[in-house]
Amino acid sequence: MLPPTPPGSQPRQTLSDVAEYAYAATAPPDARLIFLAGACPLAADGTVTPVGDYAGQAARAVENLRTALGAAGADLGDLISTRVLVATARQEDLGIAWEVYRDAMGDHAVPSTLLGVTVLGYTDQLVEIEAVAAVRD
Repeated sequence: MLPPTPPGSQPRQTLSDVAEYAYAATAPPDARLIFLAGACPLAADGTVTPVGDYAGQAARAVENLRTALGAAGADLGDLISTRVLVATARQEDLGIAWEVYRDAMGDHAVPSTLLGVTVLGYTDQLVEIEAVAAVRD
């Protein structure tokens, strides 16, 4: 809760509560930060999967993000910032990928940015998730 605005000063601005994400996060001072490269929708053999499917690729990217976090001693609950990149010019496609990502986060509200981009690094790639996590060892 913010203290009241002092008399004669400008009222404090507030952020919309409609957004389905957190606006900011901090890392505990004793935390180890983990910077993750973009999690791509790659199968073990290096192929993008499933081709042409925004929801499927978002789910695969989240799965690969979980794997990378686990290898670094973290999990989705340790995320403090993410960026979800979607190769599209259509808001509907952004929404499809975002819903899969948001559902995977559950109650953990991560400050996130959702971006539509023209192209991603792999042939047929539609989704990528960049992330930063903070863990206490």
